Amino acid sequence: MPRLLAIIELGGYPNLMPLYQSLGYQVDVVNSQRKARSYLKKTVPDVIVAEYNAQSDFRDRSSNLETLMAILQKLPQVKLLVFHLPEHAERFACFRELHPVDAAIEFPVTEEKVRTVLQSLMASSAL
Repeated sequence: MPRLLAIIELGGYPNLMPLYQSLGYQVDVVNSQRKARSYLKKTVPDVIVAEYNAQSDFRDRSSNLETLMAILQKLPQVKLLVFHLPEHAERFACFRELHPVDAAIEFPVTEEKVRTVLQSLMASSAL
């Protein structure tokens, strides 16, 4: 059974757990990048769903995903789906130039958008 890690820091979208499970994923949820790092030391999921948060108050990075991307460099088989706010689209585009993101969904996030993207990721990687 494929494994999905949902990193829910901000929320603002429907509870996607039933969707993930209906698509056949074993789902794990964490609510911070710190907890995601701990999780990834022990477990390698097939897919990570995370939120992009660009804030100017980050001291040494441009977003909340920088540390995650450093870990994922060593795990190229893990697919990454990122949710982002429309007002962060320009910064997120710059982020994507530097980091591999398999798929992205701009808010508002809906079950249908997520289903379509996850089915596409599953088909492309034969999960």
